[in-house]
Amino acid sequence: RGLMIRPQHEKTKRPRHARRRVRPSRRPLRRAVGAVKVLPSLLTLSNLLCGFAAIFYASRPFDADDQATYVLGNWQPLSVAAGLIFLGMLFDALDGRLARMTRQTTELGEQLDSMADMVTFGVAPAFLLIELVGIGTPFIGSAGADTFLDRAVLVIAAVYVGCCALRLARFNIETEGPEEINHNSFKGLPSPAAGGTIAGLLLLHASLLGEYPTIAEVTGVGMVAVALLAAAAMVSTVPYSHVANRYLRGRAPFHYVAGGVIALPLLLLLPELTLAVAFSGYALSAPVGLLLRWMRREPLGIRKLPDESASQSPAADSSSESASNSWDA
Repeated sequence: RGLMIRPQHEKTKRPRHARRRVRPSRRPLRRAVGAVKVLPSLLTLSNLLCGFAAIFYASRPFDADDQATYVLGNWQPLSVAAGLIFLGMLFDALDGRLARMTRQTTELGEQLDSMADMVTFGVAPAFLLIELVGIGTPFIGSAGADTFLDRAVLVIAAVYVGCCALRLARFNIETEGPEEINHNSFKGLPSPAAGGTIAGLLLLHASLLGEYPTIAEVTGVGMVAVALLAAAAMVSTVPYSHVANRYLRGRAPFHYVAGGVIALPLLLLLPELTLAVAFSGYALSAPVGLLLRWMRREPLGIRKLPDESASQSPAADSSSESASNSWDA
């Protein structure tokens, strides 16, 4: 009897704390997005530091008869320096891929990538070449430290560094954008391929030094000529194909997969020989292709690679948009 019945249209008031909506915090999401933006730059800086470390370890004194001068067990400092160039190449490949996948390509990142490539694939291989030959003090040293070979090696190393800088500057100007369609082919030998050629041959030279010292002496001097040819190839207009976008994008033919299966055991069993042959073969692929086209009397202009995206499925197209490689300079 003493109870009051409220009308149905009258809403019951809730406590003030019950009316507040709990909104999820966006700070973790913002932190994750910020970390993704920073990762490409961190990978690029890792590439730069690999080049710096390669120069540092290449400058360490080495004596084949002194076990204390070996590093990592039985490795020569020059071999470690060459391995760091390949490690920088891995970081160089990952930073471009990650930047395109996250759509975080910026002009700052492009310029930073070129500076890192200049150190790792330009200055470091040239310095490794000088340390390999063991020159004295050309042009300003005494008669014993200022030979014709010393001067020639120093000049060729300087030419290599200058051609690498010109190659990177030309690429930055001529590339229209970061889209994958602009990275199907290159005009001139890419700087990572040039640095990889010198580093791969240096690893092969170091492996031959203990077993075949006579052959190692010949290959050491021959690498000076290889550096000069690589420098000329970088500033040339010879067309080079993009390995990742040409052979690793979308559905690969059976013989591509078979070649990869054969190359992997060779890389594990004979890494020095495999790397030297692979990078030297890529550096020679474009000139040899031009020579064959000239012998067949075909036009020698730069040809665009065939667009394979038309034959791919929509799923393959969506996955290939994010596939890239930073062998762009």
